[in-house]
Amino acid sequence: MAFPENQIYLASRSLRRRELLKQIGVKYKILLMRETLSRPNDIDEAPLHDESPNDYVYRIANTKAEASWLRLSQRQLPLLPILVADTVVSLDGCILGKPNNQEHAEEMLTALSGRSHQVLTAIGVAFKNEIQVRLSTTTVRFREITPREIRYCINNDKAYDKAGAYAIQGLAAAFIVEICGSYSGVKGLPLFETSQLLEEVGIEIFK
Repeated sequence: MAFPENQIYLASRSLRRRELLKQIGVKYKILLMRETLSRPNDIDEAPLHDESPNDYVYRIANTKAEASWLRLSQRQLPLLPILVADTVVSLDGCILGKPNNQEHAEEMLTALSGRSHQVLTAIGVAFKNEIQVRLSTTTVRFREITPREIRYCINNDKAYDKAGAYAIQGLAAAFIVEICGSYSGVKGLPLFETSQLLEEVGIEIFK
């Protein structure tokens, strides 16, 4: 199915995801969810009891896609595919989301120091009554990080809105010894899986 101007909706506030879509030439409009004090979040992103990191990102991506399509219908906007994504860091099977404060961020980076962890990004595409979800899993290995380096990174890299308290495109790149998987997936939008899903719903990447 062809869409006017080969365009989609991106249901994300992430500037990194916008940059990555532009990288592969995908046109998009931003579709934002409710995030104000008077209007609570559409989605509860708290992990369920004993929920695995894989199950969590799949569930959140699917829930985001459902809520975004409902919002699109409520607003009576033009019907275009909606792209959503969710990223978490997994260490020893535990989910590391966004830190609550500086102490929490320090705890996360201390735990990641000198070890390998997984970055999981699930993407979902919703169109009409169908939702498709794909998962990208990347293993990242950090060198040993000193407490001073951790504090410097947190204070200068805006770690509070990032899973695992770091961004691969930021200062923490200096800690990375090895990556096995998708760089763009760690950044927040795996372009291989994204381009596959978009092409399957009629968005032409290589036209």
